[in-house]
Amino acid sequence: MQDAAPRLKGLVEQLLGAPLPLRVRAWDGSQAGPPAAPVLVVRNRRAVRRLLWKPGELGLARAWVAGDLGIEGDLYTALDLLSGLVWERGQDARGLRAALRDPEVRAAVRGLVRMAGPLPPAPPAEEVRRRHHLHTRHTDRRAISHHYDVGNDFYELVLGPSMVYSCAYWEEGGTLEEAQRDKLELVCRKLALKPGQRLLDVGCGWGSMAVHAARDHGANVVGVTLSQEQATYARKRVADEGLTDRVEIRVQDYRDVADGPYDAISSIGMAEHVGAERYLEYAEVLGRLLRPGGRLLNHQIARRPERDESSYSVDEFIDAYVFPDGELAPVGTTVAQLERAGFEVRDVEALREHYALTLRRWVANLEAGWSRAVRLTGAGRARVWRLYMAASAVAFERNQIGVNQVLAVKTAAGSGASGMPLRARTWN
Repeated sequence: MQDAAPRLKGLVEQLLGAPLPLRVRAWDGSQAGPPAAPVLVVRNRRAVRRLLWKPGELGLARAWVAGDLGIEGDLYTALDLLSGLVWERGQDARGLRAALRDPEVRAAVRGLVRMAGPLPPAPPAEEVRRRHHLHTRHTDRRAISHHYDVGNDFYELVLGPSMVYSCAYWEEGGTLEEAQRDKLELVCRKLALKPGQRLLDVGCGWGSMAVHAARDHGANVVGVTLSQEQATYARKRVADEGLTDRVEIRVQDYRDVADGPYDAISSIGMAEHVGAERYLEYAEVLGRLLRPGGRLLNHQIARRPERDESSYSVDEFIDAYVFPDGELAPVGTTVAQLERAGFEVRDVEALREHYALTLRRWVANLEAGWSRAVRLTGAGRARVWRLYMAASAVAFERNQIGVNQVLAVKTAAGSGASGMPLRARTWN
């Protein structure tokens, strides 16, 4: 019987129509592939069955989360090599289905079935199963709970003392905590916060922005989140800082906020959860909550635009394991929707490379505390987070996704007055 690794590598390359850039080690200990490359460890035949029954990203993710697949060597290098293969050759599930018209590809699949067995394994328990993206108050609350209510201790391990779960703003040689503080300060400067002004922080997380705005800029802040665990943590931080007279943390849907007007609104890493069909509503709700001359800072991950936008589909791994119901839009679409809702967009700042640096720091935190992370949240979910953050870092570095701060203003009706300075970048 031929050793499993060379046979497996040959069949996969026949299926992909391209060389596999990783070394492969199979369950029988055999190896094949470039000697200096990171090693794709195929721990059992079940991993192959997962890939056969769900070809592409989701099958790989299921095998990784279940522990059937692993990487030895530099994870980023491995993901970069695999990303290049998928990105440049279009080998997603649709591409592979189209390739099955080729008799040689069908022969490779039959060979893999003979090697691995015919029955599909059940998905890992960490996978969320839904049929469509509703973005009702109930489904949004459930999706947010899936992602954020996994334990504040786990997030402290990954995010560090800042407890900021969004792209930091890096200077040369700074720490993660310094970069996150600088990001919060950048947001406050763009919003031109002054003592006594009212700030609404939509998707307030663990309260970092609310505390910073109240403590360092004298703002009166309302933070809203759908996560009970986040709210509990944020309220304690507010009390520990002696800011209960200036900061209120609510478990509340942004659509239910009814105590405007506010002088400013920050939305940092929240709009990705809104959904394409609800985005105009999101922008209109925030517009109604602002006073004339009030500013919105919308900090949001963006995807590259498709030539045919109807071909866009939600990332299967992210949707199933990380952000249920999350959707990304091109930055141009976001700007257009904000302006359609009545805002005037005054500045767009791309922070793509900053997010790659941030994610690498989070992965380093997770890896340094791996044993504790597994105790806190389970091995499967810890593997989800390691893969998600490392793969996202590579995607930002490759310009497959980006992140942007969009500063918009609600101009005065009739006069069009914005209250903005003539020089837009006074915050730099």
